[in-house]
Amino acid sequence: MLSRFTEGFTTSVVSIKSNKLRAFLTMLGVIIGVFSVVTLISLGRGFQNYIKGEFDQLGSNLLFVSPGRSNVGGDPALSLTRNKLSKKHIDLINNYASEYIAYAVPSINLNTDVSYKGKEFLAEILGSTHEMPNIFNYQIDKGRFFSKSEVTSKARVVVIGPNVARELFSGVNPIGRSVTINENNFNVIGIFKEKSPDYDNQVLTSYTSLESTFDIKRYTYIVLKLKENAPIEIAKKQAELALLRDLGEDDFSVLSQEDILATVQQILGILTTGLGALAAISLLVGGIGIMNIMLVTVTERTKEVGLRMALGATKLDIAFQFLMESVLISVLGGIVGLILAYFLSIGLSRFIQTEVPPMTIFLSFLFSVVVGVVFGTYPAISASKKEPIEALRYE
Repeated sequence: MLSRFTEGFTTSVVSIKSNKLRAFLTMLGVIIGVFSVVTLISLGRGFQNYIKGEFDQLGSNLLFVSPGRSNVGGDPALSLTRNKLSKKHIDLINNYASEYIAYAVPSINLNTDVSYKGKEFLAEILGSTHEMPNIFNYQIDKGRFFSKSEVTSKARVVVIGPNVARELFSGVNPIGRSVTINENNFNVIGIFKEKSPDYDNQVLTSYTSLESTFDIKRYTYIVLKLKENAPIEIAKKQAELALLRDLGEDDFSVLSQEDILATVQQILGILTTGLGALAAISLLVGGIGIMNIMLVTVTERTKEVGLRMALGATKLDIAFQFLMESVLISVLGGIVGLILAYFLSIGLSRFIQTEVPPMTIFLSFLFSVVVGVVFGTYPAISASKKEPIEALRYE
């Protein structure tokens, strides 16, 4: 058995070397298939880790009241048309759900340009109360955070992220200077410490100043800070019962961080699996290409098959030789695809999170072997069925 393997392997290597271009074109489908599968799964897993990291940046023991019925991954237009969240709903939660909820605060989110002396930066503006640092774990690097009195007075003051400070002020101390938002001047009173790329692009201010500046009537969502050791599910139920005093069941959703994260990861998992399955189809196409070329090769080498049989090679020897050649081409294609995907993943990691799970590498390699075996079996059997005399006479 060992001698058959050695002879089959050696013959396959010689055959591949003598037809380098054909071998490369044959394995190209496998290369593309393995490369696509590993790259897409790497990006999907990396994005899942990124989302989890973003949630880890938030504070703990939080609930989020969003407009519309549980539209994480749903229709955003539906949420906008049903957005009825306002101050009276915060009062309802504070009055009727205070057993487990420490306090409820509004949040207004929008994306707009922030400018300073001709420079512009597209930032996420987040408006809330003076409790924001305690809720979302913001820490001040320079200056200070806005106070309760500044929220009440609708003072136009902002705390900017480190990326905003770098882009707009280029080394100049921003504290005490004014930036323009929607043609209104806002005084910079602080810079918060780095959290993550998305957070670092934010500009924080009071929700009251955003209401007056943009004529906003509704909150993007309401954040509920739970009391220490409060049971999340019971707190959710309390908040829902409080809001049902004024809203319908389809007008809002109360979601925990775990609810949102689980939903997002489920969607990403399905998407990643679907894309991986589509990429795997190219592996099957590559396998068909291998079978097609191997059938042509069997025909071209009919005399060689007859000569080997005349010299004592068995049908099993012939079948094993061609099967080995098919598997070798597929495995080489799989290895090249894995190497390309790995280096692309390293390159992309400078811009986005990527992760190549070891199991993905193993399964991709195993699948390339299976492709070689499955699609190489028929040509191998076809070669072994040739009669020596007829094979030697073949022109």
